[in-house]
Amino acid sequence: MILAVTPNPALDVTYHLAEVVWDGSNRVGRVAARAGGKGVNVARVLAALGQPAAVLGPLGGRTGDTVREDLAAAGLRDATFAVCGETRRTVTVVDKASGETTVFNEAGPELTGADWAHLLDAYDALLPGARAVALCGSLPPGFPVTAYAELVRRAREAGRPVLLDASGAAFREGLAAGPDLVKPNADELREATGEADPAQAVAALAARLQAAGGDAVVASLGAQGLLAATRAGWWRARLPYAIRGNPTGAGDAGVAALLAGPDSGRAWPDRLAEAVAWSASAVAAPEAGSVDRTTYVTARAHVIVGGVEPPCAAGGEGAPARSVPLPALAADARKGSGTPDAAPVPASPIAPTPPTPSTAKDRHAPHRHG
Repeated sequence: MILAVTPNPALDVTYHLAEVVWDGSNRVGRVAARAGGKGVNVARVLAALGQPAAVLGPLGGRTGDTVREDLAAAGLRDATFAVCGETRRTVTVVDKASGETTVFNEAGPELTGADWAHLLDAYDALLPGARAVALCGSLPPGFPVTAYAELVRRAREAGRPVLLDASGAAFREGLAAGPDLVKPNADELREATGEADPAQAVAALAARLQAAGGDAVVASLGAQGLLAATRAGWWRARLPYAIRGNPTGAGDAGVAALLAGPDSGRAWPDRLAEAVAWSASAVAAPEAGSVDRTTYVTARAHVIVGGVEPPCAAGGEGAPARSVPLPALAADARKGSGTPDAAPVPASPIAPTPPTPSTAKDRHAPHRHG
């Protein structure tokens, strides 16, 4: 079982519109509502990959009841607990005409020290039965900024690998505790390191993480795919084409794929290829936490994975990349193309660019889902 900790779960509401008029009235073509939050999305995709997953987090009010019912309907192990506040909602607006997606995230209920203690007790009870831990998303008001750092420490003491996918001060505190793997997007890289160049930012973050006892930084760089810095080496994985759809939760699908990898003993290039392909499949699915298997199969066949040399700041000799020039990452990132969390990638080391599928002209919009 993989334990997905979601301190700030939500009811995700998705509006699908033919075209959005931002200064006028809109008729919504289709509405979907389901349990969400990054950890819940990760657990859903893990279940789709055949990996048992449990969801731990606080739920409150009628919205919390709705979330709990949906977790049961999805077949996920429910390790949630009741709190007094009302569970938050998120609203995602998908504009079919423009291909853009906009997300509105509520902050979440104000929780207490007793709620935090309850989560720790439940976490400690679940750790012995967990193969790995995913710590995902924002912290609710009232939880300490050191929450993820404490959860990382307890997972390490229990001998369980732990992945952290968060942002802001909570991410920086958690990083210092040495999680095995962190998965920032381009914005989080800049925020955490102050580096505008993605490769330099990954190098700086990897140095801090590895000094704390962790292993890998896997950064999602939108249309430029994934850039991974690990103790075993550096790799870049990407798709040679964009995917049109709803990018909400695409990064969560990538996290699920990274967590599923160690079970089968996959090496980093293969794990990254899986992460890109499942991220792409999530973009093509209508709601966060869902995947489109047809898109996955196509993407997996086209992912390009190549080893790269770290920049000078990473401590090595400043050699050019063996397969994909790192300087190109900075220029492409400045263009702002793609989506921070949707990093499509299929495998095969340093493969030639394959024929572009019919979706090649499609784009997907930036988003960040908490």
